[in-house]
Amino acid sequence: MNIGRCLQLAILLEVSTDKPGNVSFVSGFEGTCKEQFLASAIAAGPVFQDAAKRGVQIFCGERVINDAGLGELVKLGVKEVMCWQRGGNTILGTVMLFMPIAVAAGMTFAKECCGSGVDLKFLRRNINDVIYASTAMDAVYLYEAIDLAMPNGLNQAPDFSVNDPCSKQRLISENVTLSQVFNIAKDYDDICSEWVRNYPITFDEAYPYLMEQMVKVDQNAAVTNTFLKILASHPDTFIARKAGLEKAKEISVEAKHVLELGGAATVEGKVAIKKFDSQLREAGNHYNPGTTADIIAATLALCTLNGYRP
Repeated sequence: MNIGRCLQLAILLEVSTDKPGNVSFVSGFEGTCKEQFLASAIAAGPVFQDAAKRGVQIFCGERVINDAGLGELVKLGVKEVMCWQRGGNTILGTVMLFMPIAVAAGMTFAKECCGSGVDLKFLRRNINDVIYASTAMDAVYLYEAIDLAMPNGLNQAPDFSVNDPCSKQRLISENVTLSQVFNIAKDYDDICSEWVRNYPITFDEAYPYLMEQMVKVDQNAAVTNTFLKILASHPDTFIARKAGLEKAKEISVEAKHVLELGGAATVEGKVAIKKFDSQLREAGNHYNPGTTADIIAATLALCTLNGYRP
């Protein structure tokens, strides 16, 4: 199986869905449009495949797991993305979530030698093993990737802030691994939380709900409703960092209301989605539920790796 293509497809499926407050085929933001997300998906594909090959090498004993190079892979992915579009940070969070999945998928498929789908239980175990084998150099590369992407909403962290020029040197001198850095940030960044808690939102909430929706409604409605479900349950940490936690919670309440009306599966819900989308765009991209979108992309990655094809 071409794992890189599975992950590229997941990004394309995510951006093609008309999710409120996000870039899609019908909406964008000033300076950021769907074409830049499409270019990003294409650009990152070879790096995803390289990550998968490293996973195969780990399984075959040709590479030690501590040398998976998660931080380097994220930096390579971001570098390629930035070279192929002019919209700035498009999929940093997605790349961060995808690299452990890609390496773990290589390990998992190498063991199973199958072509139809991946055993998600083994995949999840391998993800956890890869993440906790990360090194201090992985952390440095990750910080360099963030420097390249220049994402919005980077507030001062309690320790090892990416805004502090001394942090990279401290990571090495104090031997602080990437998983340890993410553990510091887990309570205010759901990307970091997914890493260190073994992707609980992706595996335990989003994926089962999406599978239920897929048998009831079309793909677009299923993905949109899953997005609303996760946003309703988890105030978006990207919004929280830019506009405050209370605003993020208000948006989650509104997402729950829209979903209760049927979301993308009913006429009333579709009207509510349009209104919700307009509200989220009132402040430019400050109310953009970007972390939720990244988690939905990771959820779609599980689908494509498990054999789903549109």
